[in-house]
Amino acid sequence: METTFLKSILDNDFYKFTMQHAVIKLFPKAKVRYGFINRGKHIFPAGFADLLRNSVNALADLRLTKEEKNYLAHYCPYLDPTYLDFLQGYSFDPSEVQISQEGSEIKVTVEGFWYRTILWEVPLMALISELFYKSNHLIRLNDEAIKELTKEKIDKYNKLGVSILEFGTRRRHSYEVHDLINETLRTYGGHSFIGTSNVHFAMVNNRRPLGTHAHEWFMFHAAQYGFQVANFISLENWTKVYGGDLGIALTDTYTTEIFFNQFDKKYSKLFDGVRHDSGDPIEFAQKVIAHYNKMGIDPKSKAIVFSDSLNYDKVKKIADFCQDKIKMSFGIGTNFTNDVGLPAMNMVIKLTDTKPDNIHWQGVVKLSDEKNKNTGTPEMIALAKQVLGIK
Repeated sequence: METTFLKSILDNDFYKFTMQHAVIKLFPKAKVRYGFINRGKHIFPAGFADLLRNSVNALADLRLTKEEKNYLAHYCPYLDPTYLDFLQGYSFDPSEVQISQEGSEIKVTVEGFWYRTILWEVPLMALISELFYKSNHLIRLNDEAIKELTKEKIDKYNKLGVSILEFGTRRRHSYEVHDLINETLRTYGGHSFIGTSNVHFAMVNNRRPLGTHAHEWFMFHAAQYGFQVANFISLENWTKVYGGDLGIALTDTYTTEIFFNQFDKKYSKLFDGVRHDSGDPIEFAQKVIAHYNKMGIDPKSKAIVFSDSLNYDKVKKIADFCQDKIKMSFGIGTNFTNDVGLPAMNMVIKLTDTKPDNIHWQGVVKLSDEKNKNTGTPEMIALAKQVLGIK
């Protein structure tokens, strides 16, 4: 079977580059480990690990082109020229990725300096997903059917009058489907489609890429500074690097309730809004609106980016509630890039351990607003809950 390749080093989510830029500035000596979690209990065929290994090895040949560098300099002026020079000289090191297979189970781990390994997660997941469908010889809908399905979706969002972002790189069916989806959204998106988190496709669309930071930013800060101050110092360090740019804060690394206790007036004013990634979206919106009112801030001047397993019905329900209360946009992933007549994969690659400068290796924790999204060892989860006073 042919190896699956990525065509560009920018075929990745934007928040990976924004975090990499920040890590280089603030934590150049930190080391991390990531691990693959097969949430959907997918069965991988014999030889899958070898296919993945070949695809991972091929990533070493990717380089940032001059055209790509000029694109980033134009659309992302908050990325330092020194960082763009670094990225131009960067290449994936396949030795940072360990892959093995026992029966139908695969194990994938990544280890190395955080500033280097941070770019692996999204391409690895995209490769695993595409190879899974190829190696199992699963036949998707044809291009015209996918195009028509996508057109119907974006037409409905246009009629709803909401802003839609494409967030589907990690669990896409394939590069070809992802490309087709973006082409269709670009053609028929009207006022609703405002762009993609995938930097490569944002460049193809001649738009700025969308995104800020991920859970791992907060998870690392908890290991470095402690659970109680992780949110606060994460936001402070983000502000150090970006000032007021990239101002959508992720709330649910240690539950939204804990986050808002630390999201004081300074940060509530400075950040443009927050992102919802777990838990009931209506309850979340109510909490956000109440928080801004408590801070004496007009909620209509702020925004929520919703990004948790969205489809049209969920988006409509959320939009109906938030209308005239707070600004909103919707990051839709798998429902765009892997709605092809086959079951979508359910998997993640998460930060598992960190080794901050001059500190030993230690496990990291995420305490989502949905318990089944928690990550970390039972011992570390219990410790985090104890420290944060979460029952």
